[in-house]
Order: sequence, then C-alpha cells, then structure tokens
Amino acid sequence: MENKSAISALGALAQSTRLDVFRLLVRHEPDGLAAGEVARQLDVPQNTMSAHLAILARAGLVCSERHSRSIIYRADLDGLRALMLFLVKDCCAGSPELCAPLLAELTPCC
Repeated sequence: MENKSAISALGALAQSTRLDVFRLLVRHEPDGLAAGEVARQLDVPQNTMSAHLAILARAGLVCSERHSRSIIYRADLDGLRALMLFLVKDCCAGSPELCAPLLAELTPCC
C-alpha cells in the first residue's frame, strides 16, 4: 500500500457514520448487508448512506455485489489487511518483542 491509498482509507474512516458502517459490515462478514439494511440499522437516510458507501468503496474498504434488486455491501478485508500492515510496517524498529502486546491484542478478535 502506498501513502496515498492509506490516507484515502484513513480519511474515509475519519467520519463517524462511515466508521460505524465499516464496523457494522465487518461484524456481518462474510454475508454482508444490503445498502438499505445498513441505512436502517444505523438510522441514516438511504441517499446519505449511498454517499458514505461510495466513499468507503473508493477507499478500498468495502465492495459491493448486485443480488437481484439489492446491492450487498461487504467489508473488503483485503483492504483492511493492507491498511493494517501499512500502519505497522517497520513496527518497533525491528524489535518484534515490542510489538508483541499489539499482536496479542489483535489475535483473539480475528
């Protein structure tokens, strides 16, 4: 991942509704949710939700797939993985023991 992509992803997540959307979609992996259901669960108007989902998609954090008349959104876990690796690359200046607490914290949630 390059700086520009990381900045785009972090910028997309730096807004409350988009962060909530992303976290909701991560909780609903691997099935994802229809755009209308995302809007309903977060109590956001559908047209506003569409704009938020588009920003997250451009940032590489969500992907979508049409199913009949619905568009199903899913968290792009490859995009999340790339962002996380970008953030911890060169972690602790080559001293892996310093990163052990971070890795231990992340392991149970995955």
